[in-house]
Amino acid sequence: MTKALLDENLPRKLKWSLTADAVTVPEHGWAGVKNGQLLKLAAQEFDVFLTMDNGIKHQQNISGLDLCIVLLSAPSNDIDDLLPLVPSINRSFQDARPGKLIHVDV
Repeated sequence: MTKALLDENLPRKLKWSLTADAVTVPEHGWAGVKNGQLLKLAAQEFDVFLTMDNGIKHQQNISGLDLCIVLLSAPSNDIDDLLPLVPSINRSFQDARPGKLIHVDV
């Protein structure tokens, strides 16, 4: 099963709709860790990192990570705006490969 880490900008409730074994950054004890360090830590334990941070693709070298980034685009990070993305998010886990960026939107 895919192990997924949800960024701090995503609601904890989202993890219950995912087919992956999912945990949030705060639940894992990494609240406040900056993106560069967070991605390095995540790559050691997770297959996928879910985020709404559009800047991540420009600020970080994703191709060198042993981690897939799933970038979500929705009107807001409210659970009601994210739930329509769940089927696409769950499908993205099948295509998840280290160093890959997958964009999921409505």
